Amino acid sequence: MTIIDGKKVAADIRAELKVTIDKLKAEGKGVPGLVAILVGEDPASKVYVGMKEKACIEAGLYSKIDRLSSDTSELELLKLIEAYNNDEKIHGILVQLPLPKHINEDAIIEAISPTKDVDGFHPINVGKMVIGKETLYPCTPHGVVELLKRYDIETKGKHVVVVGRSNIVGKPVANMLLQKKAGANAVVTVVHSAAKDLASITKQADISIAAIGVPEFIKADMVKDDVVVIDVGVNRVEDSTKKSGYKLVGDVDYENVSKKSSFITPVPGGVGPMTIAMLLQNTYLAYLSLKNK
Repeated sequence: MTIIDGKKVAADIRAELKVTIDKLKAEGKGVPGLVAILVGEDPASKVYVGMKEKACIEAGLYSKIDRLSSDTSELELLKLIEAYNNDEKIHGILVQLPLPKHINEDAIIEAISPTKDVDGFHPINVGKMVIGKETLYPCTPHGVVELLKRYDIETKGKHVVVVGRSNIVGKPVANMLLQKKAGANAVVTVVHSAAKDLASITKQADISIAAIGVPEFIKADMVKDDVVVIDVGVNRVEDSTKKSGYKLVGDVDYENVSKKSSFITPVPGGVGPMTIAMLLQNTYLAYLSLKNK
């Protein structure tokens, strides 16, 4: 069994990007710029935005954070996004979700220029992904695909079972892996809570991708021997032995499923670090696209 080290792969991607950006600086071509907009005081969002800023600085990108109060109106946020759509120093715009309830998330996502949509959530970018055109892909699903590539895990003709159908992970990773191209070309099944016998389907998987948001949902008797397991879930569960009072676990029963796996991602340290690495890569790709216009 091989543990897929997302921390190492993400560090490699950031290091590769830094070399590229240092070269841009040396040639006087400017650097990719990312703005993160945080509305309100959600603790997890604040931590995540801080991690993004740190990663940007380490890789040499220009980074800016706009911290707005929770009573910021939808109109104010839309005006700010429009300003960044027209800002030549900014190549990527990220609005941290979730937003306060009085703001329509769909309206905000659709207001971001598709060419600067480094989260890959804009309907135009989603549409391009579905029909197989190059675009800015959603960061977490793209991170999953990149891990499979970097560990030389064959996907062509393999049966990938995705557990979960969210717009953020389940649907996009399924679409990315069924495309007829290198690093994909898989036979993909998506299962979810409506499945009458979910385990009978997950047991068929050559590659199992768990993105359901339920702690340790995938048990050893739900997978076959030598399965490749990609655990996207991050769940807090109580643990009195920890100073924080909780521990992080995935959607997979790691201790038992790992014994049957050929490859498996841990939680934490698997898919999670890849999300930010792919965000930085998207910002660089957006920079190239906008510079070449």
